[in-house]
Amino acid sequence: MAMTTNVPNTTATTTAPSGNYKSALVVVTTLFFMWGFLTCLNDILVPHLKPIFDLSYAKIMFIQFAFFSAYFLFSVPMGKIVEWIGYKWTMVAGLFTMGAGAILFIPAAAVPSYPLFLIALMVLAGGITALQVAANPYVAVLGPAKTASSRLNLAQAFNSLGTTIAPYIGGLFILSAAPKSMDEIRQMSSDVLQAYRLQQASSIKGPYLALGLIAIALGIAIAAFKLPPVPEAERHTGDQSSHTSLWNYRNLVLGAVGIFVYVGAEVSIGSFMVNYLSQPNIGHLAEKVAAGYLSFYWGGAMVGRFIGSAILQKVQTGIVLGTAAIVACLLVVVSMLSVGPLAMWSILLVGFFNSIMFPSIFTLGIAKLGPLTGEGSGIMIMAIVGGAVVPVLVGVLADRIGIHHSFILPAICYLYIVYYGFRGSAPLRTA
Repeated sequence: MAMTTNVPNTTATTTAPSGNYKSALVVVTTLFFMWGFLTCLNDILVPHLKPIFDLSYAKIMFIQFAFFSAYFLFSVPMGKIVEWIGYKWTMVAGLFTMGAGAILFIPAAAVPSYPLFLIALMVLAGGITALQVAANPYVAVLGPAKTASSRLNLAQAFNSLGTTIAPYIGGLFILSAAPKSMDEIRQMSSDVLQAYRLQQASSIKGPYLALGLIAIALGIAIAAFKLPPVPEAERHTGDQSSHTSLWNYRNLVLGAVGIFVYVGAEVSIGSFMVNYLSQPNIGHLAEKVAAGYLSFYWGGAMVGRFIGSAILQKVQTGIVLGTAAIVACLLVVVSMLSVGPLAMWSILLVGFFNSIMFPSIFTLGIAKLGPLTGEGSGIMIMAIVGGAVVPVLVGVLADRIGIHHSFILPAICYLYIVYYGFRGSAPLRTA
């Protein structure tokens, strides 16, 4: 029979590594900004590619499925790579892969081909997966354990800065051309339709080429920078913990579920936001205008993370997490049961309370893992596949009952996070 025991405190985050790591944190924080920017551009691709390829809500959500399924496929291997080559070189490899994925958008737009866009997204997300697996635990263990959530929330705030800016930039360059209605598109001849698709898809080339080159340049810069090692979080030959199964850590397993439902809820709401605010009974906004409002959703997360970083210096992470999830759930329900400005602003406000969830769940999940931190991070990042699964399910609901009420699924996701924050995050190990 399995028995539950408290995990000893001799772990990666119980003793602060020596030295001054401020410069290292500054450098790694640029990665958080970069992958936040690229991830949020998916929310612009959804409304842009939907009419071009005449896709249903369920089918257009394969953008998120392709992107976030990469986390499921590559996270555990990336956790092993962290063990082999270290945190720094895993970040460098991730940036080069991101650059390659972004550049692949150019041939995808030149055809244009929806499957090629999905392949490019998977390559891009594979690089981001490497960054997530390496950078999140690196920031978490680069200092005292009691401030790990605060430190990661601060780094994630710059991730949210990227997601806040991305809708404006994406709306400006990608949604710049006035879209045609679906009736107009369906009445086009095959030659005219192909020309229209080429014209619309061409707006994607420039932004992604620039981002690809920036990612490669940043990879070169990280390679040249001397990031300090964190030996307390690295496995060494003869470690007794190497014989311990990660699945015995209750906080890790339940935390992975928490990451799954959180990312699923956040991505679902963000992905449908432009279409949601365009609804006549919600905001009745043009797509380009709605894309600007999307920045309020992601900007709220940025502001919340800066505030949360300060709060988490004094309040237990689980309490802050559970409270934020309660409010997020209530806001989603209010939006579902209302129309007009109330429905619009209540769903936008969810972003503020999303803010501390990912870094808080992540640090609670990898707490007390010691040399298993790299592999544990891989499992936590693998759970980001929730961003692939949940939006597709919400898309299926939206096709059947409408976008307005399809948000019932994200609301349920937040209820689980309430449980994890208050009860499921205790750092216990089963033996």
